[in-house]
Amino acid sequence: MADLRPTPDQGPPLTSADLRHAATDAHQGGDLDKARGLYARYLATAPRDSGIWSNLGALHRSQQRHDQAVRAHARAHALDGDSVGVLNNYANALTDIGLYDQAIPLRRKILEKAPNDVQQKALIGRAMRGKGDYPAAIAHLEQVLKEHPDDAETELQLAFALLGEGIYDAGFEAYRARWRTAEMKKQSLPFPKWEGEDLTGKTVLVMPEQGFGDAVLMVRFLPALKARCARVVFLSERPMARLFSDLEGVDQIVTGLEPSAPIDCYLNIMDLPRLALTGRDDIPPPARMATPPDSLARAASFVRPFPDAFKVGVVWTGSTTYKGNVFRSFSHTDYLPLVDIAGVQLFSLYKGPLLGAYREDGSDAFMIDTASTDRDFADCAATMAQMDLIVTSDTATAHIAGSMGLPCWVILHWDSFWVYTHSGEATPWYPSMRLFRQPRPRDWATPLGQVRDALAQTVAEGKGRAASG
Repeated sequence: MADLRPTPDQGPPLTSADLRHAATDAHQGGDLDKARGLYARYLATAPRDSGIWSNLGALHRSQQRHDQAVRAHARAHALDGDSVGVLNNYANALTDIGLYDQAIPLRRKILEKAPNDVQQKALIGRAMRGKGDYPAAIAHLEQVLKEHPDDAETELQLAFALLGEGIYDAGFEAYRARWRTAEMKKQSLPFPKWEGEDLTGKTVLVMPEQGFGDAVLMVRFLPALKARCARVVFLSERPMARLFSDLEGVDQIVTGLEPSAPIDCYLNIMDLPRLALTGRDDIPPPARMATPPDSLARAASFVRPFPDAFKVGVVWTGSTTYKGNVFRSFSHTDYLPLVDIAGVQLFSLYKGPLLGAYREDGSDAFMIDTASTDRDFADCAATMAQMDLIVTSDTATAHIAGSMGLPCWVILHWDSFWVYTHSGEATPWYPSMRLFRQPRPRDWATPLGQVRDALAQTVAEGKGRAASG
């Protein structure tokens, strides 16, 4: 074997076999930076090792270097196009960046070797849904469930396809499978879970789950629950409590609850539509959001220096803890062309760890920071109420603005949330929204250019609050 000369900081010489073992050990041990360097050194001496190329691709994917992941997996596939592991890893990387038509044949090839691999079948359906072909996804996934009736991932993918198609009753019923997947943390509560029984005379607890935007979306169904029971207790996460303080259909809003509380049963907030929703024709209007007087006074101080400006509140990213955030978000700098439109003043509604970059490059002089001192979402909502227009990526901000009936332009990535489906400029869930979409995966330039043109036209025509049209 070759005796590999190290650089001064790499320690004593290592053989090719030593490098391979050291790289895989570092990878398995979670030292990804070390593993990445060792993989590079090893592949410089053994460039035809498909397994290590596949490992390197998986490492890049775990660190969200998606282009590098695809490149590494393509090398592995070119060297060994029959390995199930190589095929699966390559298909996963292609799916991440929306190359579904390339990923599906790889999964079908795996199924030729392993016909009962239900994960591959479910992920083919997921790819069909990602393309926006809901009918094909539904037909495929329903067939898979006939073959594998207990597979939670298949049922979950079917749920998303049904919801995208607007078949909400069956979709939310199938969505119950989420609790049987690794995506959801299992619940442990001292109260029984509602399983569809009569709620007459019961005190029911509504539990939060998932993201803040999901909560804003779903609270519109609380009146339907109230109509079925005597008392509704809503457990709100603290950042949402004041925003939700005036919800219809709630007897009590709490941010914590004792195990001894007089609760008859609970249901999760994403199960509320099962009470009252069939299809797109019976979507209830959004719930009323509260903007307390002190929040409104605070918000008024932000805009007071700009009485004649067309005020646009902007958000460019959601929660960085959400694994899909990298695809639904873009850079704050992508908004800078909007500040050059005469008469426009931007206000940042973003609060989070990415504010550092926004300040370091001086963007805070052009997009006024209003959100870094927000106490909660009620403060954010009050600031939005001072805006002529909200422009945002797919975040909780979009749901709040839509619920408040504010003009709101939402910039969507190629595989958008089922509320927005995969086509069109409008959603029945939020009538005041206008949707701008990526025409192809990871192309933010096109929708952001459309936003700039639309904003320039809106300001020129003096549409003001009619901007949602």
